[in-house]
Amino acid sequence: MTDPARGAVWRQSLSVGFATGAYGISFGAVSVAAGLSVAQTCALSLLMFTGGSQFAFAGVAAAGGGPLTAITTAALVGARNGFYGLQMAPVLQARGLRRLVAVQLTIDESTAVGSAQTAAYPDRPSLARLGFWATGGAVFLLWNAATALGAIIGEVLGDPRRYGFDAAAAAAFLGLLWPRLRDADARWIGLTAAVVALGAVPFAPAGVPVLAAGVAALASAWWAARRHRAGSPISAEPPRSASEPPR
Repeated sequence: MTDPARGAVWRQSLSVGFATGAYGISFGAVSVAAGLSVAQTCALSLLMFTGGSQFAFAGVAAAGGGPLTAITTAALVGARNGFYGLQMAPVLQARGLRRLVAVQLTIDESTAVGSAQTAAYPDRPSLARLGFWATGGAVFLLWNAATALGAIIGEVLGDPRRYGFDAAAAAAFLGLLWPRLRDADARWIGLTAAVVALGAVPFAPAGVPVLAAGVAALASAWWAARRHRAGSPISAEPPRSASEPPR
């Protein structure tokens, strides 16, 4: 007998996988435009596998930053996945090799779909596990395939400056960031980071302004969290109700 709930989870997982995976074409083209080879670009998607970190790495590389700076920047951006792992570990209860695979597949999308099932079906943890694995697997396969395609296309096009691709990494990263700037706290944190980065550009080597901005963003987020705990949020916006969808 068909389980409607499992079918719904599969549909949600695959739709998220296709939508997210297709964006890998953009990363492939951006990465090659930043100076990485097709093989290096594909390796980033296979091993790093977190879109924000990959675009950050490519952005630092495009700006002429060294490998250490690029890796450190990517690590700062990807640090959130560690918190996702803490959230999902009790649900997945993975052991051995499955645990290593779960670490690789712990990203925004797999965590979001898995957590949504926990909220919708609190008495059926198997659906949360299905949402996590199906979404993570779909995104991984499609993201890597799309990355390879985008990298090949980018290499065929040649010199990225002829098409304006030398600014593509920054534009793509801004595209990832923009939807997250819908509440006042996020805008405040983003503005603080931007001011620090722009102030450091004339004096610091390539890549360092991005690191400085990351540190400033973390400090601003910590300060905002303290304000909220004290009951004095940065903005005067009313809090969203539990029934209001996430933004």
